[in-house]
Amino acid sequence: MANPYAALFRTPGAVAFSLAGFVGRMPISMTGIGVLTMLSQMRGGYALAGAVAATFTLSTALAGPQVSRLVDRLGQGRVLLPAAGLSVAGLAALLLCARSGAPAWTLFVFAALAGTLPNLAAMVRARWTHAHRGSPHLHTAFSLESVVDELTFVIGPALSVALSTALFPEAGPLVAGVLLIAGVLLLVPQRRTEPPVQRYDAAAGRGRSAVRIPAVRLLALLLAAGGVIVGTVDVVSVAFAAQAGAPASAGFVLAAYAGGSALSGLAFGALRLTVPLPRLLLISVTGTALTTVPLLFAGGVAALAGAVFAAGLFFAPTMIVVMRLVERAVPASSLTEGMTWAITGLSAGIALGAAIAGALVDRHGPAGGFGVAVAAGALALALAVRAARTHAGKEAEGERAAH
Repeated sequence: MANPYAALFRTPGAVAFSLAGFVGRMPISMTGIGVLTMLSQMRGGYALAGAVAATFTLSTALAGPQVSRLVDRLGQGRVLLPAAGLSVAGLAALLLCARSGAPAWTLFVFAALAGTLPNLAAMVRARWTHAHRGSPHLHTAFSLESVVDELTFVIGPALSVALSTALFPEAGPLVAGVLLIAGVLLLVPQRRTEPPVQRYDAAAGRGRSAVRIPAVRLLALLLAAGGVIVGTVDVVSVAFAAQAGAPASAGFVLAAYAGGSALSGLAFGALRLTVPLPRLLLISVTGTALTTVPLLFAGGVAALAGAVFAAGLFFAPTMIVVMRLVERAVPASSLTEGMTWAITGLSAGIALGAAIAGALVDRHGPAGGFGVAVAAGALALALAVRAARTHAGKEAEGERAAH
């Protein structure tokens, strides 16, 4: 059987835009934790540091889809450099204010400005879609992108913290800014693979934001619920390992989660699927929900690692199917924005899950934190049922219209 990933990378320009996208999406996972680490060292506490980092995260959630909306209207080449430049300018000002002891309000202002960075994960997915719309290769491409996302969220935070603690406090955010500019400068000149700007169809809602499409809202909320599970696993694994007297083993647990997701994503991308996407969504989210329950009963670090590995097996397929459904739900003229809303939902869910789980761990221990994951799994399943019905109904209407 031919390797579908080898065939995928025979696409002209694919290697170049994939590498540029990998470099340029690292800052999304590096900057928030880097700002937190930097300010906790320079200002001597976590309250201000956490609030400023949260401001950056909230800004990316609000600004990211708007930047992508501009990309859909004007093209990647015209939008990415100004957006990245504005973000890096805000980040540089934030670092200077932190170093000079400027008033706290300046940190919040420039953290919000830094959050205007473009979402290069959505830009790369848009290029894959332009190259392979309607082809089985698109399924493989989206599977690959889910694995790359997983890698960035494993590598990025660890790299940022290591830089800020081993070199100097600003090192993590500083490198994140450099990577953002490098990724954008590598991607923008690749005009051959840039998706063309699509004309807006008045019947589809000229000028309407993709988030106003009910299917996009549902899928973004579903990924937000999945993100809550990820954020909970991140925080509670650290607390669980510390309670077990082996704090360093938290890295092993988190690696097991990422490893399960990456392996399943690669395997899923190699399949030639005949099951309809709405049914696949139900299967993958049901697995996600069910695999949160064993987290409550893990009796040691090894058992917890096994439980999160099993949970990770369903994460990448869910992400892949959701992105395929977003691609089908939005008009071509809003593709980048629609994908960015989905990724934003995931990022917001991770931040929310970490915050809620952290508070519950302080009160009730790791078991209380994992309860958040179980509740989020149940919510994700309810949203998946509704989303599957919505998409199945649209597919049935399309088939009737075709006949």
